Amino acid sequence: MILDKVKKTIKKYNLIQKGDKIVVAVSGGPDSVALLYLLYSLRKDLKITLHIAHLDHSLRKDSYKDREFVEGLAQRLKLPITTSQINVKELAKKGSLEEIARNARLGFLFRVAQGIKADKIALGHSIDDQAETVLMRILRGTGLYGLAGILPKRNIAGYQIIRPLIEVKRKEIEAFLKRKKIKPRLDASNLEEIYFRNKLRNRLLPLLETQYSRNIKEILSNMAESVGLDYDYLYTKASYSMKRFERRINLEKFSRLHPALQRLVLRITIAKIKGDTRRLTFQHIKEIEDLILNRPVNSIVDLPKGVSVVKRNRYLSFYHR
Repeated sequence: MILDKVKKTIKKYNLIQKGDKIVVAVSGGPDSVALLYLLYSLRKDLKITLHIAHLDHSLRKDSYKDREFVEGLAQRLKLPITTSQINVKELAKKGSLEEIARNARLGFLFRVAQGIKADKIALGHSIDDQAETVLMRILRGTGLYGLAGILPKRNIAGYQIIRPLIEVKRKEIEAFLKRKKIKPRLDASNLEEIYFRNKLRNRLLPLLETQYSRNIKEILSNMAESVGLDYDYLYTKASYSMKRFERRINLEKFSRLHPALQRLVLRITIAKIKGDTRRLTFQHIKEIEDLILNRPVNSIVDLPKGVSVVKRNRYLSFYHR
């Protein structure tokens, strides 16, 4: 039963504590609607308070109907709701549509959480989303962090993001909604194969399931969980080796670290300066390693988002150019 599976996931990853106030991100699609109803069913047992948050990205002419649908859910369940609207296409003139939409959505959820003093933000990612993400990152090239996929619990900008459906299949979600006679909103853009994720979801994963392994989604999800633990251990070791953050790395101390820890130290340092490691590639890390080993003092490597690293006599210095 899907509710039992969600309970196990919550307990396994310690996602929710009694008394938590949780912002539930509800787009109106199947996953987020199922998440809302499942958490609503658990609210008395867990003594949790729920607050719905819905952001209209204005990507479709009828996107307002999604908001109306979610507002209807809030009224039916007698839950508070916060909605907002942005024009993602207009904002995306300055960058990637996907990245702009993601940042806008997170920013909105953080503001809602701050406004109501919430402890957690719940998102409706499923095991299917996990499999798609891991496979997509494999095809694009990734390291341990990317293979860890979508984490069940993650702290971002001081807020805790939780994903209670991360071990639930999309088919189970659809069956659950059908049993409850709930008809969610469907985004037609999920069928458009101009997007890499949609191609992978609609073509590659079904091919892998039918021709290679019908358990491919579970296999990818299990791998993500295993790699996530390995990455967490290495990250802890790398963070400890840094003692405290500075905008420079002592090369003598750095040289004594295992290469795996060296690369993590570089990633952590860059993330501290630019806020994240998005657009930071394996080639960038290799360039910094070449800078350390082979290039003369005062040589520079430029990184994404205006960050540069310069080699000095005894240390690497990171700065915004």
